[in-house]
Amino acid sequence: MEPDSNHPELGDFLEAAGLLSYDPATITRIYAGHPQRLFRRLWQTLVPIGLYLLGVGFDWLTGRVKNTDVARSRAKEAADLVASLGPAFIKAGQALSTRPDIVPPVLLEELAQLQDQLPGFDSALAMACIEEDLGAAVLDIFEQLDPEPISAASLGQVHKGVLKGGQIVAVKVQRPGLREQITLDLYIVRNIAAWLNQNVGLIRSDLVALIDELGKRVFEEMDYFNEAANAERFAELHANNPRIAVPRIYHQATSRRVLTMEWIEGVKLTNLEAVRGIGVDPDDMVKIGVSCSLQQLLEHGFFHADPHPGNLLALADGRLAYLDFGMMSEVSRESRTGLIQAVVHLVNRSFSKLSKDFVSLGFLAEDVNLEPIVPAFETVFGQAIEQGVSRMDFKAVTDDLSGVMYRFPFQVPPYYALIIRSLVTLEGIALSVDPEFKILGAAYPYFARRLMEDPDPTLRQSLKEMLFDGDIFRWQRLDNLIASASQGAQLDLEGLLDQVLSFLFSANGGLLRLQLVDAMVGRVDAMAWQTTLRIGKRLPERFQPPGLRRHRLSEAGEPLLDIEPVRQLMGILQSLPGFEPQMLLRRLPRLIGEPELRQMGVQLAKGLAERSMVRLVRDVLVAA
Repeated sequence: MEPDSNHPELGDFLEAAGLLSYDPATITRIYAGHPQRLFRRLWQTLVPIGLYLLGVGFDWLTGRVKNTDVARSRAKEAADLVASLGPAFIKAGQALSTRPDIVPPVLLEELAQLQDQLPGFDSALAMACIEEDLGAAVLDIFEQLDPEPISAASLGQVHKGVLKGGQIVAVKVQRPGLREQITLDLYIVRNIAAWLNQNVGLIRSDLVALIDELGKRVFEEMDYFNEAANAERFAELHANNPRIAVPRIYHQATSRRVLTMEWIEGVKLTNLEAVRGIGVDPDDMVKIGVSCSLQQLLEHGFFHADPHPGNLLALADGRLAYLDFGMMSEVSRESRTGLIQAVVHLVNRSFSKLSKDFVSLGFLAEDVNLEPIVPAFETVFGQAIEQGVSRMDFKAVTDDLSGVMYRFPFQVPPYYALIIRSLVTLEGIALSVDPEFKILGAAYPYFARRLMEDPDPTLRQSLKEMLFDGDIFRWQRLDNLIASASQGAQLDLEGLLDQVLSFLFSANGGLLRLQLVDAMVGRVDAMAWQTTLRIGKRLPERFQPPGLRRHRLSEAGEPLLDIEPVRQLMGILQSLPGFEPQMLLRRLPRLIGEPELRQMGVQLAKGLAERSMVRLVRDVLVAA
């Protein structure tokens, strides 16, 4: 359909040029042919940016920038300037707020508060956009549609309406001319970034790559077909969770610039009184949100990257609704595994290995000298880990880590920046309900589950590192891990038992098997010796071997299952919710077939034979 002649601002210049996805080369070519559009926007942006930089330069030359109050004032001024320049600059500022490798800590704090809330646009334009994109009059599609928006953001605004079928819906309409404005600003920002990379030596990170990543994500966010697909994928991943609600998408009323979805009646999660007013416990809602978000990050690898209070609603039926799926991100299995490894090394205080984890995760180049970074990690994490990883203050640790990342040559991968942003936002929401909330404490059960249940060889090795201190098996660690794993949602107890047994009979479990054999040799030897004494004591004294006469019977022998570490292992398993001994009995055929079990039997027989010979000579035949 041709653009509405009555609303020329609805015409999409970029779409007409064939640009539907972010492509820097195509954008450069387009604006090379339309310099007037570029120069007009350059004047609007570079003049205020230039004036701000002149002020910062003056502060730097006069030494005023070293004053904390002056530095904070300039940081706030920068954030306000970014907000005034429009959606692309706001998105860029939000992206930079998660990049401690680029931005100094004082500016990070100000940029983190950037909101993309903007006034709504003319309702007539919104209605015209709906008709142009959907190819029909508004009243042919909707029974009723409120002309005034109920909310507005940088990319669009939302109207409440009713479809012809009677379904109450929320209709998101994109701002007219948004794609051109965003693209033009990205083009300008990208060229500024390129100049800064070439001329400012203090900047180590690739700013152009950052802008390109931002451009890719913003273009995805502007495509409402993409948001609709994200919502449906999210709903499918959480379909088995009765406490999560996702709005239904109505495809017959959805286009690239118009998104129609189910209207969900609820209250913001942070509005505690309103949540209680609908008969819902805010603490319970926070637990659901934290559990779901951690599932997204650590299990599904597909997560909502913008869980701010406006996108999380508590419903009267006890469900938590997720809204706005424009900003989603993915974490590869390799990256999730790397994160779990990093947590293991953090728990073990292996800061040297932790620094190598940052290399494998893409935060540090392979040729970076890690020697000065290790003590910096120890300073940041050392005290925080004293009370245990579950009690760590995530915001405080990330703030301290930001300083380290700014001092050393770190480069934060884009998706990890989104993870940090998501977790910090989530923790902020939870803290508004529970001031004692710790996001890492909530996350630990999910780390534990993955560590215990996942057959990935890398995680098997990490499990060994967690459970062994040299040759000593840390039973308390195993107890803590299994207890933590059992707290997570949707615990696969059968799978957990299989993984425990698999670990026991794997190459990584060799030391534990030796400990089990040694303990069993000791206990069986003791039981056999007591039996020998009982039989010997019944003989007439003249027939008793000389060594038996000087030994006394003990009160009672302990059962074989009470030997360490079998007793410890059984105690840990019995503490699991839903555990029954039959679960182990069902696995006997598998255990009998394990070659390592037969090897343990040989080692047990050998150990008992050696002990028996010693007993015979030392305790039976020798009198003194």
